[in-house]
Parts: sequence; C-alpha cells; structure tokens
Amino acid sequence: MTRIKILQIIDSLNVGGAEVLAVNIANSLADAGYESHICVTRKDGDLKNQINRNVGYLFLERKRTIDLKAIKKLSNYVKKHSINRVHAHASSYFVGVCVKLLNPKIKLIWHDHYGNSEFLNERKIVALKLFSNLFSAIISVNKTLKLWAEEKLVCSSVFFINNFVEFRDLSQKTKLNGVDGKRIVMLAGFRTQKDHLNLLKAFDEIVKKFPDWTLHLVGKLYDDAYSREVISFVEKQQLKESVYFYGVQSDIKYILQQSSIGVLSSKSEGLPLALLEYGLANLAVVVTDVGECKNVIEQFKSGIVIEKENSLDLENALIVLINSEEKRKSYGALHLKNVNNYYSPKSFLDQLIKIYTL
Repeated sequence: MTRIKILQIIDSLNVGGAEVLAVNIANSLADAGYESHICVTRKDGDLKNQINRNVGYLFLERKRTIDLKAIKKLSNYVKKHSINRVHAHASSYFVGVCVKLLNPKIKLIWHDHYGNSEFLNERKIVALKLFSNLFSAIISVNKTLKLWAEEKLVCSSVFFINNFVEFRDLSQKTKLNGVDGKRIVMLAGFRTQKDHLNLLKAFDEIVKKFPDWTLHLVGKLYDDAYSREVISFVEKQQLKESVYFYGVQSDIKYILQQSSIGVLSSKSEGLPLALLEYGLANLAVVVTDVGECKNVIEQFKSGIVIEKENSLDLENALIVLINSEEKRKSYGALHLKNVNNYYSPKSFLDQLIKIYTL
C-alpha cells in the first residue's frame, strides 16, 4: 500500500479557527508518524511559530487569484515530496484544484470552515460547485454545512468531524489586567459575526452591579468600521477601566488560566475552536445558540446557551456565573471532561485517516 503523504493548504497563518486547525492537523499527523506538510498561500503569521520542525513548510507568496508562478511552485513541491493527499482548508480550495489539475493522481480533500453557516443563502457557490467534482471528499465543521454540501455540491463523500483543540504554546507572556477570579474573556477576531457589541452592551450593565469584574477581548482588531465601532462604544460608555484589548496573542492557555468565565456572543459560527479552548482550560462558558455550540455545551451543566443578539439574555447568563463560584467550577469541570472525550486530537485523527484512505 502506498504510504500516505499529506499536505495541508491554508491561505494565511493569522490566528483564526481554520488556520489553527490546519496547523494542529499538520502537527498531529507528524506526531503520529505520517509525512506531513503545510503550504501557506498568501500571508505568513503568528501561527508559523507553532508549526513542528518535522512538518514540511512551503510559503507561496501568492499575489493574485490565478498566480501561475505560485501554482507551479506548489506543483513542483508536491512532485518532489511525492505528496498524494492534499487537504485544502476554507478558501484555499482553488489552489488545491489547480494543483490537482496538474497532478491528477492526488486526492483532494476540502475542509469547509464557513463561519456564516446561519446565512448560507448568501454564500457564493458557482465556482465552488464547478470545482467540487474534483474533491475526493468534503469535511464540514458542523452538521448544517454537511447537509448544505450534500445538497449543493458535486461530491459523493461528505463528512462531519468535530474540531479538536490542543495547547501547543505554553509560554506565559500576556498578563491580564483586573482582579484575579473576576475576569470574563472572549477569544475572537473583531469581525461582525462575532458581535462584540452585543457582549459590550451586556457588560455595560454588569459592571454597574459588579464593578470589580473586567472583560478581556483577545483577537485581531482591523482597520475597519466594525473595529472602530467597538472601540468607540467602550470610550463612549466610559468602560476603558473595565474592558481591555490584547490583539492577537498565542499564549492562549496562559490567558485562559487567568480567566474565570469564557464567552462567545456570535451571530454565526461553525464549530468555534475558542469554545473548545475554554473547555480545555476548565472554564465555565456562556455562548450563543449558533452553529454547533449547543451540541458542545450541556445546558446548565457545562455552560449556558442563550439566544443570539440578545444582550439582556447574555447579561443575565453572565450574572448567574458571576454570582456562583460553585457553578463556575462544576460547569468548567464538565466542559473539560466533554472536550477531552469528544474533541480530542486522537478521535479527530482516527476519523481523518479513514477519509484519507478512501
């Protein structure tokens, strides 16, 4: 039997769910004894430092959608290393298709991380449907996306696999402000779907009742209207002594160890890695009912699931946890147990290898 040699393709190494998962898969495959590679098409980023030394690395510096120089560079790399499985993540499927056309014998797997799964009717589909007949398999990050792929795309092998999470950066660089035992944290880049404003509206009321509690926002701030609106809200409501921004950070384990409650206030999600990271850090959580979130959390046992875009519900749920250290501990303990049982690297890898060997 031909030895499996696998290449992950991702467009950037900025810290995000798809990017973290691509790096984690490449590392885990190498740890398990497979020949593992990762190709970054457009932008290097902070996650590069988390790629294992025994993982092959290629940076294409792709400048445009059809960049012949970059595609040729990737094709040559695939041939040189006799790669026979290409696992393309999110929007990198187009690069995967190009290399498949140049190397017809490889199997191309597409991993759909689409975060706006609540708004699939708005998704652009023409190119994806056209190229999907070249996919050997599709992996979806939630059941909604699996059903969508089965209905809309031309691929007979569609799978849903739970994301997995692990902490590889064990450094301790980011010291959180505020009082120990009274910190709420949200891990999320500043994009509209993450709905930081909903959280800030809830926290604006919370801090009036619990002035010692602080909110810590970890994720990339962009030079756009949404990020400016978030910052403006904090300034206007005079929350600068209670709400802290940290930008992109890699020492997530250390950040979460300093926190008491994890929160996600998203309008839409697939299966957010942040929610799993909260579990791995033993944190009680409040999350909105989007994507797979309600299937990760046992309601009022390992966390609290609330309606999206409802700041009053969010406020009340956070207050339940603020008022009860006992609930924070018991919810966090069960969340940790569930993440270890159902979202472990081994479980994910076992399912992934079966797909690779189809």
